[in-house]
Amino acid sequence: MSSRGLSRTKRLGSEFPVVSLLSLLVPALWVAGCSTGPAPRTKSLPDYPIGYVERGVASWYGPGFHGNQTANGERYDMHRLTAAHRTLPLGSVVEVRSLTNGRRVKVRVNDRGPFVRGRIIDLSLAAAKGLGMTVQGTDRVEIVVVGYQGRPGGNGFLGVQVGSFAEKDNALALKATLARRYPNVRVVSVDVFEGRRYRVLVGKFRSERQADALAVQLAAQLEIQTLVVRDDT
Repeated sequence: MSSRGLSRTKRLGSEFPVVSLLSLLVPALWVAGCSTGPAPRTKSLPDYPIGYVERGVASWYGPGFHGNQTANGERYDMHRLTAAHRTLPLGSVVEVRSLTNGRRVKVRVNDRGPFVRGRIIDLSLAAAKGLGMTVQGTDRVEIVVVGYQGRPGGNGFLGVQVGSFAEKDNALALKATLARRYPNVRVVSVDVFEGRRYRVLVGKFRSERQADALAVQLAAQLEIQTLVVRDDT
């Protein structure tokens, strides 16, 4: 787990190679004004997302991360009902319902992740036990935001993650190239199990629809996986 809670390393995809990515950027930048449109969502994400609904795959993380710092500064306790989500404001209270067996648990979002496309929430061990999913590791779920216990105005911004590097110079090179065309390009450093990683984020959005649109655009142009994440730094 990172000191800013931006990774679950056992589920983290491979790092983006800087050479192949930068080689794609030059011919792609001239068409940056074109967009294939945002990916469909159940609801747009307002500043205070009570009632937000999402369906997808849940995973869980446990002993290897117990005691590590989460994105909101707490220590991860696998025996408490908490979760990681990429975009919901920290402090969101979420009811998670298994679409397999109907079981429900209520968790508080205090961390960021999972950083694997297709998974929408990473549950603590206690929450995973409540849903009966510890053996299989994942489950199809529906999540509904039912409350908020975060600080006022502490929602941060949404951005698009386009790369993650072990070498800071590679991240800075990608940032410099992207910054020629896009505003609000930044490098966020996080500490994960393997060591420090440098992630490149593009854009600052309040609207998830806008962030989704840029994520789809960059993914198509650069032929990479992109993820919309909430930047709490």
